[in-house]
Amino acid sequence: MTTRPMTDPAVGLSDSEVAARVARGEVNTQVVATARSLGSIIKENTFTWFNFLVGSLWIVMLLIAPIQDSLFGFVIVANTAIGTIQEYRASRTLAKLAVVTMAQPVVRRAGVNRVIPASEIVLDDVVVLSTGDQVVVDGTVLSTAGMEIDESLLTGEADPVDKNVGDGAMSGSFVVAGSGTMQATRIGRESFASGLTEQASKFVATNSELRDAINRFIRYVSYALVPVGGLLLWSQLVQADLPWRDALRGTIAGVVTMVPEGLVLLTSIAMAVSVVRLARMKVLVQELPAVETLARVDVICVDKTGTLTLPGMQVREVVDLRESAGAVYVDLGAVLGALGASESSPNPTLAAVATAYPSPGWTVSGSVPFSSARKWSSVTFADHGSWVLGAPEMVVPGSVVLTRAAGYADSGARVLLLAQARGEVSAESLGECDPVALVVIDQQLRPDAAETVRYFLAQGVDVKVISGDNATTVGAIAGQAGIPGAGQPVDAQGLPDSTASVAEVMASSSVFGRVTPAQKQEMVDALHLRGATVAMTGDGVNDVLALKAADLGIAMGSGSGATRAVAQLVLVDNSWSSLPSVVAEGRRVLGNIERVSDVFLTKSFYSMVVSLATGIFAIAFPFLPRHLSLVSALTIGIPSFFLALMPNTEKFRPGFFRRVVIFSLPAGVIAAVCSLTSYSLAIRVGEPVLSAQAAATVTLFIIATAVMLEAARPLNLLRIGIVGLMVLLFLLVLYIPPVSAFFALSLGPERYSLVAISMGLLGAGLVWLASVITDRWRHTKGGPA
Repeated sequence: MTTRPMTDPAVGLSDSEVAARVARGEVNTQVVATARSLGSIIKENTFTWFNFLVGSLWIVMLLIAPIQDSLFGFVIVANTAIGTIQEYRASRTLAKLAVVTMAQPVVRRAGVNRVIPASEIVLDDVVVLSTGDQVVVDGTVLSTAGMEIDESLLTGEADPVDKNVGDGAMSGSFVVAGSGTMQATRIGRESFASGLTEQASKFVATNSELRDAINRFIRYVSYALVPVGGLLLWSQLVQADLPWRDALRGTIAGVVTMVPEGLVLLTSIAMAVSVVRLARMKVLVQELPAVETLARVDVICVDKTGTLTLPGMQVREVVDLRESAGAVYVDLGAVLGALGASESSPNPTLAAVATAYPSPGWTVSGSVPFSSARKWSSVTFADHGSWVLGAPEMVVPGSVVLTRAAGYADSGARVLLLAQARGEVSAESLGECDPVALVVIDQQLRPDAAETVRYFLAQGVDVKVISGDNATTVGAIAGQAGIPGAGQPVDAQGLPDSTASVAEVMASSSVFGRVTPAQKQEMVDALHLRGATVAMTGDGVNDVLALKAADLGIAMGSGSGATRAVAQLVLVDNSWSSLPSVVAEGRRVLGNIERVSDVFLTKSFYSMVVSLATGIFAIAFPFLPRHLSLVSALTIGIPSFFLALMPNTEKFRPGFFRRVVIFSLPAGVIAAVCSLTSYSLAIRVGEPVLSAQAAATVTLFIIATAVMLEAARPLNLLRIGIVGLMVLLFLLVLYIPPVSAFFALSLGPERYSLVAISMGLLGAGLVWLASVITDRWRHTKGGPA
């Protein structure tokens, strides 16, 4: 690390020194989490492989055919524009909400502590660090009061690192105990974690199982484009002996329709709309797939403090133990007041003590700060000895005092033991202590906790409480929240060492107390061993490792900066009751995208079968490009947009890709065979090619409408209304002369009309029959997405 002149930790930089560094550009420039530039959004929505492919074919079509046959290109333009607008809107919404949850470090300038955005830190600033703070720049430690920093997310080192003056501190780590100051030596993109942070925090729609399944199908289709297109062009030019313009026009129509390019775009739009909806409910989505992931979750792990209970605590009573323990007399209020005043940034428990008891002004000569691993803290006062405050079973294991403590813990209270140390105390060794008093602290259950627990249990999601507090206390609070198994809480101190053995315990128990941060992470790993999709909620620095290990990390807005930094979801208003809304949004996205995937992939399958049949049997392509554009718009594009954004409360079921293929493959084959039959019969009864193409188009529209109705189930008035409107629009095309002429499509008393309608109704009936058969497979078989 570069050696720089040391900044005075007591004073920090002056205002003029800060201004000089700002002028030189020595500022901690950062990329705002979840924010994207308009240029980036336009680029990603426009310059795609499929846009290039279809756009190239569009240009060719514009040159060789009437504008009516180039309508598919305008649909792409409209879809891209809609996608860009929705994503930009979502990105701006998230950027505004992210400002609320962004780390707000404290810097010392001109002797005064100031809270500023991380982006305003300048080189050589003195950064003041307290327990729970995320280190936002690289620096050198200037002062420390027992400060321990967890660097596991950066280095993989499991144990917190004691920091001494002169040691380095890396951005991306977080303070787990004590406090101190550091001098910023590397900022902005030069900091250790900057590159990782920028890559991890971008607003992108990647690593989504839903999108991966869709992209898998598109990849399979892309393999078939060139050979099928080549076969189709060869058959039209050589075997069917069509003019090259007509042959090329038919080939482009077949190839373009095979590509479900709108499906990926529609998925992104649906997720973007969900993000905006959740933002209005004060839920910050830091990664798009998080909406989808929560809908898949089958186990949710919650921390007790700050999640099941409200933030903040208060001292209920202090139980004097000195008569039984024989400790020397001292004013308990003075001791507790001195302990409460010993830390500049106390945790909520110590803050409750400090609020209840004023400081006597004792002089601190040494201290060991609280950590979630130790579960106790100590302070040595000049002329008043060393005092310890912490979990009774950690301070005096095996003592009779534990029985009295358990009685208070049964009510859900947090119980601490105040003890006097007989000798010197260090972070490595507590030594023998004399119990002096029990400090009973009340915690209040969130009003919405029980209702939220009931929701998850009703949805088949297991709720596990994982807390660092006393197991009896945790069990009492969990019982108030209605969590099954709360009456048999497990003390994590007795958990087995192997992850596989922990998984067995997790399967039979739901409430755990005295869990260390490392154990929380191991519990998430144990649930993964059993195939669970795990969400973890928390607000404290002791939850960070578990949040990172979970499939979905959910942080409270009032939680530590480190917790919010690693979570995919942040509940800005600290309302745990927001989670059912997130689940509903995830299910709406998954369920509705499956609906629209049914119709998109059906189109791909019938286009592929029609193209192959046309190439093999060397007939003129049975549709004009404008016919396929019309059918796609009325049976896929327009209704799918509405279907993708409608409410949907269906539970998530694995096997998305398999279920869609099981439905769309037979539906596509039926649509293709019936349309080709309609075309062939019209030709056979002496109709011209244009009339035969009209017959095939009417048949295809009827069957595609049947597919849309099946995909929209269960039907309601709104869904029926959308389908009815599409049918009405198609009839208007058929019977309004200017529009009919534009699309080269009409339905009169000719014989081909009877053929078209008959084959369409037959195909619709076959689609219904196929859906009845495939539904049994779709709803009873599982499998990967």
